[in-house]
Amino acid sequence: MKPKSDEKPLIVLEESSDTASNPTNNVNIPNTGALASAVDDDDDEQLLSVSIDKNLDNNFYKTNPTKEKLNNLSIEETHQNSAASGGSSRNSENAEPSVSTDNLPGTSQAPAQTVASTLSASLPQQQQNPTFRIRSRTAAINEHLASQSENFESLDYDVCENVLFQKEQERISSTRFSLRKDILRWIIFIQIGIITALIACAIDIVIEELSSLKYEFLKHSVDINVPHQDNPVGDLAIPYLYWLGLSMLPVALGAAMVTYIEPITAGSGIPQVKSYLNGVKVPRIVRIKTLAVKSIGVITSVVGGLAGGKEGPMIHAGAVVAAGISQGKSTTFVKDFRIFKAFRDDHEKRDFVLGGAAAGVAAAFGSPIGGMLFSLEEAASFWNQNLIWRTLVASIISSFTLNIVLSAYHGLGDFTFTGLFNLGKFEQPLTFEYYELPIFMIFGITGGLLGALWNMLNTKINKFRSRFIKFKFGKVMEAVLVALIGVSLACTMIYFINDCRPLGNDPTDYPTQLFCEDNEYNAVAALWFQTPEATVRSLFHDPPGSHKILSLTLFTLIYFLLSCFTFGLNVSLGVFIPTALVGAAWGRLVAMVAYYVFPTAAFLNPGKYALIGAAANLGGVLRMTISLTVILMETTGIETSFFFPLIITLISAKWVGDYFNEGIYDIQVKVNHVPMLPWEPLPHYMGLKASNIMSSPVVCIKLRDKSKYIYDILNRYKHNGFPVVDDVEGNDRSKGRVCGIILRSQLIVILLKSLYEEKKRFWINETSIQTFRDVYPRYPSIDNVRMHDDKVNYTVNLDIFMNPSPVCSREHDSVQKIFNKFRALGLRHLIVVDKENRVSGIITRKDFLYK
Repeated sequence: MKPKSDEKPLIVLEESSDTASNPTNNVNIPNTGALASAVDDDDDEQLLSVSIDKNLDNNFYKTNPTKEKLNNLSIEETHQNSAASGGSSRNSENAEPSVSTDNLPGTSQAPAQTVASTLSASLPQQQQNPTFRIRSRTAAINEHLASQSENFESLDYDVCENVLFQKEQERISSTRFSLRKDILRWIIFIQIGIITALIACAIDIVIEELSSLKYEFLKHSVDINVPHQDNPVGDLAIPYLYWLGLSMLPVALGAAMVTYIEPITAGSGIPQVKSYLNGVKVPRIVRIKTLAVKSIGVITSVVGGLAGGKEGPMIHAGAVVAAGISQGKSTTFVKDFRIFKAFRDDHEKRDFVLGGAAAGVAAAFGSPIGGMLFSLEEAASFWNQNLIWRTLVASIISSFTLNIVLSAYHGLGDFTFTGLFNLGKFEQPLTFEYYELPIFMIFGITGGLLGALWNMLNTKINKFRSRFIKFKFGKVMEAVLVALIGVSLACTMIYFINDCRPLGNDPTDYPTQLFCEDNEYNAVAALWFQTPEATVRSLFHDPPGSHKILSLTLFTLIYFLLSCFTFGLNVSLGVFIPTALVGAAWGRLVAMVAYYVFPTAAFLNPGKYALIGAAANLGGVLRMTISLTVILMETTGIETSFFFPLIITLISAKWVGDYFNEGIYDIQVKVNHVPMLPWEPLPHYMGLKASNIMSSPVVCIKLRDKSKYIYDILNRYKHNGFPVVDDVEGNDRSKGRVCGIILRSQLIVILLKSLYEEKKRFWINETSIQTFRDVYPRYPSIDNVRMHDDKVNYTVNLDIFMNPSPVCSREHDSVQKIFNKFRALGLRHLIVVDKENRVSGIITRKDFLYK
């Protein structure tokens, strides 16, 4: 059977790059009959991969008759990489040469040896060392996914408790030093809350002022260009062109900044923050330049009228603020303030980033408790009781600071401007009857279905983008095109739907008369001539009869599609506001239709059902429950008695949506091939053992090793962690006895600073754990190291640098057990050892996802 063009060949010839470390002796391969029967089956799950010595004469394979027996099978030469020992390494399967064929149907040992003998007899002596290994078709696909995720590395959440670290702990073990560090933590969290709130205030004020100028100008332009008896030469194409210009120019500016300056700022940033807190080092996610581009990009996108909001990006902004403040230095401006040095590691920074994300939610929604719950439910992978308290304080400080600043800006003396997403307070308490509970559940089911549909369409659109829109200029023009389509659809609705309402019954700030009579305004224009957040507020609080059923139906359909096309553009925008807007629109629409059918039903409050619809749609798209309920309650100021209808709606939406696909943030993580660990191991890992997923042989370093060897392996491999071994037989370090683990970043610092055993008297007194923290987080590359001839034979003693207590596992431990250990401790590497504590293999994050 000829393999399909998009499949891996069934037999793959691999060229070994290190024959010395991969000796080949006995080779077991299946007989050709069994192989042929497996290959001819379309549903076959087995592939045969052949690894052969680099020194083999390729001409032999052109004429050898044994090769001719397999002439219908594709042969592909690849290099065989060493086992993965770090987050960014390739998790290639470098097993020992002799492999089992138990998984092939119909195979037996005797025929395998017969074919092996035939092939061996046809080869010269130095060529009799081919290695055959078996892999599944699923494994081939997973290898492709693993290669796409190599842009991401893992973070070192596991503290390296080496001798230097222990000395520091002994030095600060007194109560005075411990109290000082704890107080500094609280100070940093308070600073995070204040600065995040000030940034949110600046963004909100700029957006509000620019949007006010824009829509005031458009309203005036429409009023003076409406053709009527007193103005027969009026031309509504003029305000349409103005609207196009005022939308397309800001969007083009924001998209260009995101595309050409900092692409990581595209979208809301929540999936990237989730990945970071899970232990994945997303490049450039917490830099000052990222914060600047994110802030300007949000302003231009919202002012440009795209279907998005500013609330989601505030979470990313809070994470950047937290990461910057907690380190006491700026790598962008190459400025070290020499403060907070004790917090310069991934473990400490992770906790501050979590607090920053919570402060961002609190600033966006005026919901401090909701911010803390959002961080725990949606973002965090690790937490403890003390961290919850600090996160709550950061959220409260952020919300309070924003309340003071925006209340003063708007001239309010009672501090009622609680957040950016200010939905206003309901004039009458929201109540419900017991017979409405099934209606709320139906709303939740509908929201789950619509959310699953939205997620599916958005995912397909984003995959189309990633495949066909590759040029940067094309990404900018795509954002401009979506802005143009949005304005054109809005103008078409306003022009053709004559939905006139009397003035004074609608809280819109820019009532546009258009073709309506005097003392009337166009209700459709009122939906479009304001920011999406203001439209949500209008749908919640507009009195009954403020909209036609037709106008609200078309608005819901158009905004559903616009939001679906917008999320995924190369612009900084969140998905929370458009999702809430679509839900509020169809929720209010259902209440209007029901009231039309049952005019005596007193419980059909359109504002209440707009809120339920917004909750259902948010639950269907985001799949959040507890934190979203609290956020909506704190944002709208509704009574705690209404918590029950909200949670019923959200749970129904989540359950229904989860049946079809995941939440949009989790989908974004997978689409971007980020190796984020789930809460539980994947189903097909159940029943496997450590030996089934580990990578081996492992590149190891002796406790006292030559600098030349260390320099060579750092250049040759991209691994980020190396087991430290002793009791080594000859030069076979891969079977040594484990005595610790050393990180790539530590080895590079050791070589750069010439911390050799022969020069120990010169550096031992000046070297501490701070020596390594000073170069965090942008550790130097091995390319910065120059190995001079006089240092080639120097010795590196890793005794005081390595982590002497690495987390290890036995070969027969279940994957479920080691996964729980790996995730709970935030590990980057887990060494697999045998009964004698010798290295058998190593497990990294990708081994739980792509094998």
